[in-house]
Amino acid sequence: MRNTTKTVTTVLAAGALALGLSACGTENGASKDGPLIVAASPVPHAEILNYVKDHLAQKAGLDLDVREFTDYNTPNLSTQDGSVGANYFQNKPYLDDFNKKKGTDIVPVVTVHLEPLGLYSHQAKKTGDLTKGATVALPNDTVNEARALKLLAANKVITLKDGAGTEATPKDITANPKGLKFKELEAAQLPRALDDVDAAVINGNYAIAADLKPAKDALVLESPKNNPYGNFLAVKKGEEKDPRVKKLAKLLTSPEVKKFIKDKYAGSVLPSF
Repeated sequence: MRNTTKTVTTVLAAGALALGLSACGTENGASKDGPLIVAASPVPHAEILNYVKDHLAQKAGLDLDVREFTDYNTPNLSTQDGSVGANYFQNKPYLDDFNKKKGTDIVPVVTVHLEPLGLYSHQAKKTGDLTKGATVALPNDTVNEARALKLLAANKVITLKDGAGTEATPKDITANPKGLKFKELEAAQLPRALDDVDAAVINGNYAIAADLKPAKDALVLESPKNNPYGNFLAVKKGEEKDPRVKKLAKLLTSPEVKKFIKDKYAGSVLPSF
Protein backbone atom coordinates (compact mmCIF):
# COMPACT_ATOMS: atom_id res chain seq x y z
CA MET A 1 0.00 0.00 0.00
CA ARG A 2 1.40 3.37 -0.97
CA ASN A 3 2.22 5.85 1.77
CA THR A 4 0.68 8.88 0.08
CA THR A 5 -0.81 11.92 1.79
CA LYS A 6 -3.25 13.99 -0.32
CA THR A 7 -3.96 17.63 0.51
CA VAL A 8 -6.12 20.30 -1.07
CA THR A 9 -4.98 23.74 0.09
CA THR A 10 -1.79 25.24 1.41
CA VAL A 11 -3.12 25.39 4.96
CA LEU A 12 -4.44 21.85 4.92
CA ALA A 13 -1.25 20.60 3.29
CA ALA A 14 0.93 22.12 5.96
CA GLY A 15 -1.33 20.81 8.73
CA ALA A 16 -1.50 17.32 7.32
CA LEU A 17 2.23 17.20 6.87
CA ALA A 18 2.85 18.38 10.41
CA LEU A 19 0.51 15.71 11.79
CA GLY A 20 2.14 13.04 9.66
CA LEU A 21 5.56 13.87 11.05
CA SER A 22 4.60 14.54 14.66
CA ALA A 23 5.61 11.11 15.88
CA CYS A 24 9.14 11.34 14.60
CA GLY A 25 10.00 15.05 14.67
CA THR A 26 9.71 17.86 12.16
CA GLU A 27 13.15 17.23 10.72
CA ASN A 28 12.35 13.67 9.59
CA GLY A 29 12.19 14.72 5.98
CA ALA A 30 15.82 15.83 6.09
CA SER A 31 17.08 12.97 8.28
CA LYS A 32 19.49 10.70 6.42
CA ASP A 33 18.35 7.71 8.52
CA GLY A 34 14.65 7.70 7.57
CA PRO A 35 12.81 7.41 4.27
CA LEU A 36 13.25 10.13 1.70
CA ILE A 37 10.01 12.13 1.86
CA VAL A 38 9.24 13.79 -1.47
CA ALA A 39 6.52 16.42 -1.96
CA ALA A 40 4.91 16.20 -5.39
CA SER A 41 1.96 17.32 -7.48
CA PRO A 42 -0.46 14.40 -7.92
CA VAL A 43 -0.24 14.12 -11.72
CA PRO A 44 2.12 13.18 -13.22
CA HIS A 45 4.80 13.74 -10.57
CA ALA A 46 3.41 11.53 -7.78
CA GLU A 47 2.41 8.90 -10.33
CA ILE A 48 5.98 8.77 -11.63
CA LEU A 49 7.37 8.65 -8.09
CA ASN A 50 4.96 5.90 -7.11
CA TYR A 51 6.06 3.90 -10.15
CA VAL A 52 9.63 4.23 -8.86
CA LYS A 53 8.48 3.32 -5.34
CA ASP A 54 6.55 0.25 -6.47
CA HIS A 55 8.93 -1.10 -9.11
CA LEU A 56 12.47 0.21 -8.69
CA ALA A 57 13.18 1.65 -5.23
CA GLN A 58 13.42 -1.56 -3.19
CA LYS A 59 16.02 -3.09 -5.48
CA ALA A 60 18.03 0.15 -5.32
CA GLY A 61 17.85 0.21 -1.51
CA LEU A 62 15.74 3.39 -1.43
CA ASP A 63 12.94 3.91 1.11
CA LEU A 64 10.65 6.42 -0.60
CA ASP A 65 7.67 8.24 0.95
CA VAL A 66 5.54 10.23 -1.52
CA ARG A 67 3.41 13.16 -0.27
CA GLU A 68 0.92 14.79 -2.65
CA PHE A 69 0.17 18.54 -2.72
CA THR A 70 -2.13 20.45 -5.03
CA ASP A 71 -0.60 23.91 -4.56
CA TYR A 72 2.71 25.33 -5.78
CA ASN A 73 3.89 26.92 -2.51
CA THR A 74 3.91 24.26 0.20
CA PRO A 75 6.33 21.83 -1.48
CA ASN A 76 9.14 24.40 -1.63
CA LEU A 77 8.44 25.80 1.83
CA SER A 78 8.40 22.28 3.30
CA THR A 79 11.66 21.44 1.52
CA GLN A 80 13.24 24.63 2.85
CA ASP A 81 12.25 23.94 6.48
CA GLY A 82 13.22 20.26 6.33
CA SER A 83 9.72 18.82 6.68
CA VAL A 84 10.37 16.96 3.43
CA GLY A 85 13.67 15.95 1.91
CA ALA A 86 12.92 16.85 -1.71
CA ASN A 87 10.18 17.92 -4.08
CA TYR A 88 9.18 17.20 -7.65
CA PHE A 89 6.68 19.54 -9.33
CA GLN A 90 8.33 22.64 -10.86
CA ASN A 91 10.49 24.14 -13.59
CA LYS A 92 13.54 26.39 -13.39
CA PRO A 93 11.91 29.77 -14.17
CA TYR A 94 9.28 29.09 -11.50
CA LEU A 95 11.90 28.05 -8.94
CA ASP A 96 14.09 31.08 -9.67
CA ASP A 97 11.10 33.37 -9.14
CA PHE A 98 10.07 31.54 -5.95
CA ASN A 99 13.58 31.65 -4.44
CA LYS A 100 13.82 35.37 -5.22
CA LYS A 101 10.46 36.22 -3.68
CA LYS A 102 10.56 33.89 -0.67
CA GLY A 103 14.27 34.03 0.19
CA THR A 104 14.58 30.24 -0.11
CA ASP A 105 17.54 28.34 -1.52
CA ILE A 106 16.02 25.37 -3.30
CA VAL A 107 18.11 23.91 -6.14
CA PRO A 108 17.38 21.48 -8.99
CA VAL A 109 18.95 18.02 -8.97
CA VAL A 110 17.86 16.36 -12.22
CA THR A 111 15.31 17.23 -14.92
CA VAL A 112 12.81 14.44 -15.57
CA HIS A 113 9.99 15.53 -17.87
CA LEU A 114 8.13 18.31 -19.66
CA GLU A 115 4.39 18.94 -19.38
CA PRO A 116 3.48 21.04 -22.41
CA LEU A 117 1.29 24.03 -21.54
CA GLY A 118 -1.86 24.12 -23.66
CA LEU A 119 -4.83 26.29 -24.60
CA TYR A 120 -8.15 24.53 -24.01
CA SER A 121 -11.77 25.41 -24.69
CA HIS A 122 -15.19 23.77 -24.39
CA GLN A 123 -16.44 26.02 -27.16
CA ALA A 124 -13.68 26.60 -29.72
CA LYS A 125 -12.07 23.89 -31.81
CA LYS A 126 -9.18 26.08 -32.98
CA THR A 127 -7.79 29.49 -32.06
CA GLY A 128 -9.58 31.07 -35.02
CA ASP A 129 -12.91 30.14 -33.40
CA LEU A 130 -12.32 32.46 -30.44
CA THR A 131 -14.87 35.25 -30.72
CA LYS A 132 -14.26 38.99 -30.40
CA GLY A 133 -13.92 39.93 -26.75
CA ALA A 134 -13.60 36.31 -25.59
CA THR A 135 -12.31 35.72 -22.07
CA VAL A 136 -9.16 33.60 -21.70
CA ALA A 137 -8.10 32.42 -18.26
CA LEU A 138 -4.38 32.40 -17.42
CA PRO A 139 -2.32 31.05 -14.50
CA ASN A 140 -1.82 33.85 -11.98
CA ASP A 141 1.75 33.01 -10.90
CA THR A 142 4.43 35.12 -12.54
CA VAL A 143 6.25 32.48 -14.55
CA ASN A 144 3.30 30.47 -15.81
CA GLU A 145 1.37 33.60 -16.81
CA ALA A 146 4.32 34.72 -18.92
CA ARG A 147 4.62 31.21 -20.32
CA ALA A 148 0.92 31.24 -21.23
CA LEU A 149 1.21 34.59 -22.99
CA LYS A 150 4.22 33.34 -24.94
CA LEU A 151 2.19 30.31 -26.04
CA LEU A 152 -0.56 32.61 -27.34
CA ALA A 153 2.01 34.84 -29.05
CA ALA A 154 3.78 31.87 -30.66
CA ASN A 155 0.45 30.89 -32.19
CA LYS A 156 -0.33 34.44 -33.41
CA VAL A 157 -3.29 34.96 -31.09
CA ILE A 158 -1.61 38.05 -29.61
CA THR A 159 1.67 39.91 -30.04
CA LEU A 160 4.04 40.64 -27.15
CA LYS A 161 6.50 43.50 -27.08
CA ASP A 162 10.11 42.68 -27.92
CA GLY A 163 12.02 41.38 -24.93
CA ALA A 164 8.98 40.22 -22.95
CA GLY A 165 10.49 37.53 -20.77
CA THR A 166 9.62 35.27 -17.85
CA GLU A 167 7.72 38.07 -16.09
CA ALA A 168 5.50 39.09 -19.02
CA THR A 169 1.93 40.15 -18.19
CA PRO A 170 -1.05 41.23 -20.31
CA LYS A 171 0.39 44.75 -20.08
CA ASP A 172 3.15 43.56 -22.43
CA ILE A 173 0.66 42.77 -25.21
CA THR A 174 1.15 45.10 -28.17
CA ALA A 175 -1.48 43.60 -30.48
CA ASN A 176 -4.71 41.83 -29.57
CA PRO A 177 -6.74 41.50 -32.80
CA LYS A 178 -9.71 39.79 -31.16
CA GLY A 179 -9.79 42.10 -28.14
CA LEU A 180 -9.41 39.14 -25.81
CA LYS A 181 -9.99 39.67 -22.11
CA PHE A 182 -7.74 37.89 -19.64
CA LYS A 183 -8.77 36.42 -16.30
CA GLU A 184 -5.98 35.46 -13.89
CA LEU A 185 -6.65 32.41 -11.71
CA GLU A 186 -4.66 30.02 -9.54
CA ALA A 187 -3.28 27.33 -11.84
CA ALA A 188 -5.13 24.50 -10.08
CA GLN A 189 -8.49 26.24 -10.70
CA LEU A 190 -8.09 26.58 -14.46
CA PRO A 191 -9.64 23.26 -15.57
CA ARG A 192 -12.77 23.99 -13.52
CA ALA A 193 -12.95 27.48 -15.04
CA LEU A 194 -13.45 26.12 -18.57
CA ASP A 195 -17.23 26.21 -18.07
CA ASP A 196 -17.09 29.90 -17.16
CA VAL A 197 -14.63 31.29 -19.72
CA ASP A 198 -14.16 30.92 -23.45
CA ALA A 199 -10.73 29.32 -23.14
CA ALA A 200 -7.97 28.74 -20.61
CA VAL A 201 -4.24 28.13 -20.74
CA ILE A 202 -3.67 25.16 -18.43
CA ASN A 203 -0.54 23.55 -17.02
CA GLY A 204 -0.03 20.00 -18.22
CA ASN A 205 -0.30 18.35 -14.79
CA TYR A 206 -3.64 20.03 -14.04
CA ALA A 207 -4.94 19.25 -17.51
CA ILE A 208 -4.16 15.56 -17.13
CA ALA A 209 -5.67 15.46 -13.63
CA ALA A 210 -8.89 16.89 -15.12
CA ASP A 211 -9.01 14.10 -17.74
CA LEU A 212 -7.92 16.41 -20.53
CA LYS A 213 -5.51 14.89 -23.04
CA PRO A 214 -3.03 17.64 -23.98
CA ALA A 215 -1.80 15.90 -27.11
CA LYS A 216 -5.39 15.56 -28.35
CA ASP A 217 -7.55 18.20 -26.65
CA ALA A 218 -5.38 21.33 -26.68
CA LEU A 219 -6.11 23.92 -29.35
CA VAL A 220 -2.39 24.73 -29.30
CA LEU A 221 0.41 23.13 -27.30
CA GLU A 222 3.93 24.15 -26.36
CA SER A 223 6.73 22.73 -28.44
CA PRO A 224 9.30 20.64 -26.53
CA LYS A 225 12.12 21.99 -28.70
CA ASN A 226 14.56 24.08 -26.62
CA ASN A 227 11.91 24.31 -23.91
CA PRO A 228 13.23 25.67 -20.56
CA TYR A 229 10.24 24.42 -18.56
CA GLY A 230 11.25 20.83 -17.82
CA ASN A 231 10.20 19.60 -14.37
CA PHE A 232 12.86 18.38 -11.97
CA LEU A 233 13.64 16.84 -8.63
CA ALA A 234 14.69 19.62 -6.23
CA VAL A 235 16.24 19.86 -2.75
CA LYS A 236 17.42 22.49 -0.32
CA LYS A 237 20.90 23.65 -1.27
CA GLY A 238 23.47 21.38 0.34
CA GLU A 239 21.31 18.26 0.18
CA GLU A 240 22.26 17.30 -3.38
CA LYS A 241 24.78 14.75 -2.11
CA ASP A 242 22.31 12.94 0.15
CA PRO A 243 22.72 9.28 -0.94
CA ARG A 244 18.94 8.86 -1.03
CA VAL A 245 18.58 11.85 -3.36
CA LYS A 246 21.30 10.49 -5.63
CA LYS A 247 19.53 7.12 -5.82
CA LEU A 248 16.20 8.74 -6.64
CA ALA A 249 17.76 10.99 -9.28
CA LYS A 250 19.27 7.95 -10.98
CA LEU A 251 15.98 6.04 -10.88
CA LEU A 252 13.95 8.97 -12.20
CA THR A 253 16.17 9.13 -15.28
CA SER A 254 16.31 5.39 -15.88
CA PRO A 255 15.16 3.60 -19.07
CA GLU A 256 12.31 2.08 -17.06
CA VAL A 257 10.92 5.50 -16.11
CA LYS A 258 11.33 6.80 -19.66
CA LYS A 259 9.25 3.88 -20.94
CA PHE A 260 6.65 4.39 -18.18
CA ILE A 261 6.24 8.07 -19.11
CA LYS A 262 5.94 7.34 -22.82
CA ASP A 263 3.49 4.47 -22.37
CA LYS A 264 1.26 6.08 -19.75
CA TYR A 265 0.99 9.63 -21.05
CA ALA A 266 1.13 9.11 -24.81
CA GLY A 267 2.75 12.45 -25.61
CA SER A 268 0.96 14.50 -22.96
CA VAL A 269 4.08 14.23 -20.79
CA LEU A 270 7.49 14.04 -22.43
CA PRO A 271 10.68 12.57 -20.90
CA SER A 272 13.49 15.14 -20.77
CA PHE A 273 16.39 12.69 -20.65
